[in-house]
Amino acid sequence: MTAASIAPGPELTPGKTWRNWGRSESIRPVFVARPRSVDEVIAVVRLARERGLAVKAVGAGHSFSAIAAAPGIQVDLSALSGLWGVDAATGRVTLAAGTHLYQLPALLGPHGLALENMGDIDRQTISGATSTGTHGTGSGFTGLAGQVVGVRLVTADGELLTISETENAELLPAARLGLGALGILVELTIQCVPAFLLEARERQEPLAAILDDLDARANNVDHFEFYWFPHTTVALTKSNRRVDASEERHPLSPLTRWWEDRLVSNTVLSVVCTLGRAAPTLTPGINRIASRLTGHRDFTDHSSRVFVAPRTTRFREMEYAIPRDAIPGALRAIESLIETRGWRISFPIEVRVAASDGLWLSTAEGRDTGYIAVHRHFREDYHEYFRGVEQIMRGYGGRPHWGKIHFQNSTTLRELYPHHADFVAVRDRLDPDRVFGNPYLDRVLGP
Repeated sequence: MTAASIAPGPELTPGKTWRNWGRSESIRPVFVARPRSVDEVIAVVRLARERGLAVKAVGAGHSFSAIAAAPGIQVDLSALSGLWGVDAATGRVTLAAGTHLYQLPALLGPHGLALENMGDIDRQTISGATSTGTHGTGSGFTGLAGQVVGVRLVTADGELLTISETENAELLPAARLGLGALGILVELTIQCVPAFLLEARERQEPLAAILDDLDARANNVDHFEFYWFPHTTVALTKSNRRVDASEERHPLSPLTRWWEDRLVSNTVLSVVCTLGRAAPTLTPGINRIASRLTGHRDFTDHSSRVFVAPRTTRFREMEYAIPRDAIPGALRAIESLIETRGWRISFPIEVRVAASDGLWLSTAEGRDTGYIAVHRHFREDYHEYFRGVEQIMRGYGGRPHWGKIHFQNSTTLRELYPHHADFVAVRDRLDPDRVFGNPYLDRVLGP
């Protein structure tokens, strides 16, 4: 079957090998479709159904799991991008599904709006980020999907379905964080907030003191997180307070931002990882040196410029959500595991917090949550380290981030998500023939 043989209709081209950003997954789809309108997305889905091919939308490829892998038709939504509507009275905006997070400041700024919270990477599309449960940090704030108030998606029968607080509202807890399993998102309505600044304070502090006082640290500021280099006793804390947009900005100078965020945080990290692979016994000493190069600055800037940091060193990541009060015990257990196994881990461990929410497949559903993320350089074997950490996380009822590496399946996940069966029932209703299926979804949701 060739691209020419399926014309007329939306343009499809023979598939080429696709790889995600972390180089942990790759696949060669049969075809690639690049629809330029919602009608063309509908046509692609109908064509896929006729041909018996699974169809999956792909965003920026920033998931480390195989959630976006498309064995049949891969749908590139990059042409469906931009701001499609603004409701000034409510602060709600409608975005095309292929819009990247890094585009949002320019799109929302003229309207005096911003996302309520963001993660530290903005390469993802809005549909990919919300569908996988991307989140930032802050004890009073949910992840990106928690900011979604409505979606429109193309269902398996090639129909356009609107889901909102007033239309098909019973589907909203599933569709706001849908794993790409319910249809192809074409637009999302997001509840924004008035644009604001963040007052940032970054410090290098003893890890033991942070863990002993973690609850207060997380509650005393709007956004708190820290990074710990294994084999050291210190961590880099980031404490951000929200201030009105009318306050005076004190941004980092371009030279300082380049030096600290580009050179130190990325280039030095890459060197640390390279040296660690070449001479693992040097890793503890190298980590101690690297940890001293960061961690003392104060600045105030637009929220997106504080939330987001450049990430140019490729890595693989696993992240688990556990009850927030379990963070100290879990991190100490990871530290003990690393030392007991004699592993030499060069990549820092990231710790964040989030508020409870009511989304059926959210990692923070029903409980205030702490996140622990472990990483390895993309040229290192992650399996033993990640599996060991996962065993610790499972002991705390840990829920894996859907877009990151984990080894769980539908049987174990049913025990962790009270609404897992409810979500599967919605999937059965909207996609009974698994037009949007792939092996990853079969593993975590069941066939």
